Amino acid sequence: MTTARHDPASTDRPTLLESAASHSGLLIATAFALYPVLWVISLALSTEQTPEPRILPIPTAPTLAHFSEVALSVRTLADGTRLWLFGRQLANSLIVAGAAALAGILIAVPTGYALARFEFVGKQAGVRSLFATQMFPAVASAVPLYMLLDALQLLNSRSGLVLCYATTSVPFSIFQLRAAFESIPPELEEAAMVDGATRLQAFVKVVLPAARPAIAVTALFAFMSGYNEFILAATLLGREEMYTLPVVLQRYIGEHDANWPAFAAGALIVSAPVMALFYLAQRHLVLGLTAGAVKG
Repeated sequence: MTTARHDPASTDRPTLLESAASHSGLLIATAFALYPVLWVISLALSTEQTPEPRILPIPTAPTLAHFSEVALSVRTLADGTRLWLFGRQLANSLIVAGAAALAGILIAVPTGYALARFEFVGKQAGVRSLFATQMFPAVASAVPLYMLLDALQLLNSRSGLVLCYATTSVPFSIFQLRAAFESIPPELEEAAMVDGATRLQAFVKVVLPAARPAIAVTALFAFMSGYNEFILAATLLGREEMYTLPVVLQRYIGEHDANWPAFAAGALIVSAPVMALFYLAQRHLVLGLTAGAVKG
């Protein structure tokens, strides 16, 4: 008499009902997440200044006029030349956020590696000091930063804003990369040095490639932090041609009136570069976000 073998893996497979329930839950959660985005798209394409309450946000007469109003805005300078204002403001946001992210990564990579691998006097005090800086919001330093940049003649400049954004992104980047470096086994570097590599060569050729996903994700979040920041940019920038995109969007919402369709169109345009970056870096996101979760 033969007995049927019991497959343990078969008990782990979800039933048809469980699979249908999980997929339904995911569809409902996705719908809740996308519904506000659909309203923004509808408002940007609508000819109405104030949206009418309805269940399905479908514009009755779609138009691209609001996108043109935002993206094709120009300004006539004192010498008579016409400046593509939105293009200049988009360049301001990309340059400032990119430079701040690059500066933060260049400082955080060696610092995070040193904190992960070496023991030295003042290490714990330095870590606590960096952690303490994250307890205060950036707006708390707006007035001191304004006075400091005014003394350095860096107000209304990209350089001044880059300095401010880099100082806020460095502590976060250091903590992220420190955890990532701690998750990389030191034996990899030791094996490379046994084969004749120096400490620097082992760091560049072994550690950095292993930490590339974490570095990419940290740089992406540092870029987003500077790209989306509003309060410091609105405080430190006074000339319209030096505005970053969050400040530009705020100008469509006045004290007594609001141009909601232009605001919605601008929000979609502003979101495009970040969406493109997420798409390009998506293969690094999962590895980078989990880097440092487990040591060894």
